[in-house]
Formats: sequence, C-alpha cells, structure tokens
Amino acid sequence: MEEICVVTTVVDERSAAGGLADAAVAARLAACAQLGGQVDSTYWWQQRVETNSEWSVQFKTAPDRVGALVEQIRANHPYDVPEILVNRVESNPDYAAWIHEQTRP
Repeated sequence: MEEICVVTTVVDERSAAGGLADAAVAARLAACAQLGGQVDSTYWWQQRVETNSEWSVQFKTAPDRVGALVEQIRANHPYDVPEILVNRVESNPDYAAWIHEQTRP
C-alpha cells in the first residue's frame, strides 16, 4: 500500500464546490475532486447554533502537494473560517502512482 492524501472541505453552494474542484485539478494540486450531495451541518457560529445545507468536496492528492492545495482552498474559499481536513490514507500502489503523476506541475 502507498500513502495518498484526501483533503475535504464544505461550502454553501454547489457552484462554489465546483469552482474549488475545477481550480485544484486544473492547477494539478489534486488528481481528482469529488463533489458530495448536500448535507445538513449544525455548528456554533457567532454565539449561536446554526444549521445549513452544504456541499462537500473531497480532493485526492499526493502528500507533497497538500500544503499548496490547502493554501489554494483557503485563498478561494467563501467562508471566513473554512473547514479543511487532511487525512493521510493508504491506497493501492497503482492508484497512488496515478495520483502522484497527475499532481505534477
């Protein structure tokens, strides 16, 4: 098994999710990005509990591209405090090699 990284965020509009996904793949910061259907999120914001619908975006990238990907997401994210989660996961070697190849500038 080989290590890859899965970076996840959520946004309030599908178009924003698509824009983040397109930009990351076009810049070769992610080999692919998947948009998840709407989810209902409940959280504390500005001293009260909020519930809103959000779209999730999951990016697959190589470990050495995580920092640049996170910075691009942060710079283009519509939220003041974006959720950006990074998970290092094991993948089959062929898929990990494809991820690595597709994230080369």
